[in-house]
Amino acid sequence: MSLARTLIDVRPLRTSPAFRRLLIGRTVSVLGSFMTMVTVMFQVWDMTHSAVWSGAVGLAQALPLVGVGLLAGSWVDRGDRRRIFLVATVGQAVCVLLLAVQGFTGHVPVAGILALVAAGSCFGAVGGPAAGVFVPRLLPKEQVAAGLALNQVTGQAMMLLGPALGGLFLGWFGIGVCYLLDALSFGVAFYGAFGLPALPPEGEPARAGLHGVLDGLRFLAGNRVVRGALITDLAATILSMPVSLFPLINAERFGGNPRTLGLFLSAVAVGGVTATALSGSLTRLGRPGLVMLCGAASWGTALALFGLTTSPWAGLGLLVVAGAADALSVVSRSTIVQTRTPDALLGRVTAAEQIVGQAGPHLGNLRGGLVAGWSSGATALVTGGLLCVLAVAYVGASTPELRDGAATADGP
Repeated sequence: MSLARTLIDVRPLRTSPAFRRLLIGRTVSVLGSFMTMVTVMFQVWDMTHSAVWSGAVGLAQALPLVGVGLLAGSWVDRGDRRRIFLVATVGQAVCVLLLAVQGFTGHVPVAGILALVAAGSCFGAVGGPAAGVFVPRLLPKEQVAAGLALNQVTGQAMMLLGPALGGLFLGWFGIGVCYLLDALSFGVAFYGAFGLPALPPEGEPARAGLHGVLDGLRFLAGNRVVRGALITDLAATILSMPVSLFPLINAERFGGNPRTLGLFLSAVAVGGVTATALSGSLTRLGRPGLVMLCGAASWGTALALFGLTTSPWAGLGLLVVAGAADALSVVSRSTIVQTRTPDALLGRVTAAEQIVGQAGPHLGNLRGGLVAGWSSGATALVTGGLLCVLAVAYVGASTPELRDGAATADGP
């Protein structure tokens, strides 16, 4: 196999100037968002020195996505997705600008900061489903997986770079400047989408309110491929999410060295960036269901082995493998959702995917912490990884449409 076909497929960058602008805008915005994530965590801790308040930051980000997401998806499927995305982007920028103002003045209580974070997350819950239709509407079907892989590799690269830059800028310029830079990054995202044509739903628009939400849920219940992809993702995240266990594993196995702990998360991100950068052959394969099942099973296996190892270098290597498997699984999940869902339903299904992607890891970290509290960090990792593999095997065996199907759009 040639090196060109192994490296990430960059045809979307050549064939679609609109996608290229969107990708640039999205990349800059994701970088700013990771900088803000670090800044919020730093500010809340500096104000309270409370782990409870620090944990509330995650809830302020996640709860609006769950509470607003499905209704937002129904709204997205009734209107011009481009306009909705632009409005949501402006809303997020305003929320971060207000964070910048309080960062410069320093007179807002921590509850007010969390309220602004939650408001920004509400706008994100609207903008995410709207953006979910862009790639399949801008690219030929055979390039959708490649476009999603480019989104994934740039996003994970920013996950590596953003927190580091956020830490540096906090030290150099302070809280207000970090928030302000994120607000400016939304301007680049706005520019990337501004030149798009109107993108109303193709087909019958969604019904208003709860009826539209229920229509989307009925599609998910009836489409075995999309349903199987989301269940596979939930199995991987809820049963074997390792992040909450990293400090305990580091203390149990590696002497509590903070440098080792920092490398754990970096290793997962490095694996994700590397795998996505070398995903060309897999995105051209046209079998995203099979890739997702293999990726999720590899994720569980690598984390179970990580729970057994006593060598820090072997542990880091296994986390690199886990990160690579997770990245390919995420790209495949998005490919399935965006090629198997009719355009008229895509906002609602993308909203459900966004909820799965956000809620699953939080629940998984909670599960890991509870099991570790009853036993040990190693036990939580090993049992979670094995349960993940068993669950993925069951989904693959019971859903041949997911295992064997190609990436083609269909209905229920």
